[in-house]
Amino acid sequence: MDLSPLYISLKTAGTATVFTFFAGIGLAYFVVRFKRHQGILDAIITLPMVLPPTVVGFFLLLIFGKHGFIGQLLLLGDIRFVFTWKAAVTAAVIVSLPLMYRTSRGAFEQMDVNLLYAARTLGVSEWRIFWRILLPNARQGILAGLVLSFTRALGEFGATIMVAGNLPGITQTMSTAIYAAVQANDDATAFVWVAVVVSFSFLVVILMNYWMARLYGFGRKGNGVGGNRSQHSQTTA
Repeated sequence: MDLSPLYISLKTAGTATVFTFFAGIGLAYFVVRFKRHQGILDAIITLPMVLPPTVVGFFLLLIFGKHGFIGQLLLLGDIRFVFTWKAAVTAAVIVSLPLMYRTSRGAFEQMDVNLLYAARTLGVSEWRIFWRILLPNARQGILAGLVLSFTRALGEFGATIMVAGNLPGITQTMSTAIYAAVQANDDATAFVWVAVVVSFSFLVVILMNYWMARLYGFGRKGNGVGGNRSQHSQTTA
């Protein structure tokens, strides 16, 4: 059995997650920090999350295709983009970026602003505030966004098949391999890749929950919103 879809999927999702991580945090900080046109910027960044993936792929073709502005510039440099691995990564970045952005922004907005005000009063630069105060306090939301972005990029199909195609050994991911197997009435291969995708995504989420529980004590007795009800009732009594 050809394992190239697994390798291509992991390579594509991993590369896309690196770009998504930095871009999502940067955009979230920019939108939270600068209030002007916040609603419009938020709508533009979040739009790929609510649009059908095929629509996202169509827009990518308009931009990077041979008739698009960027596509024509790439052709001048004899650079192929459509139906290449670079196109698959770009599609994965676009569809997973809103998840990283939304979770990071939510984490930033839940910060205690008094900490930021106090740091500014003491003369701490915005750069140091970002790295020493904002990011450490928002790490839970950022970690969740990172995992969600990776799993979303791993399972991307619609935009990928529109702009990158389904070329075996080049752009064929596990999702497009499932589609090709179903089209060829090869149910056995389709079931194998479905099992791999489900198992891998489930494992990633379980590992994230385990890591966060070990790191932050989630789910321990008496911690969190739920807490220990009996202990709480005894205290209030």
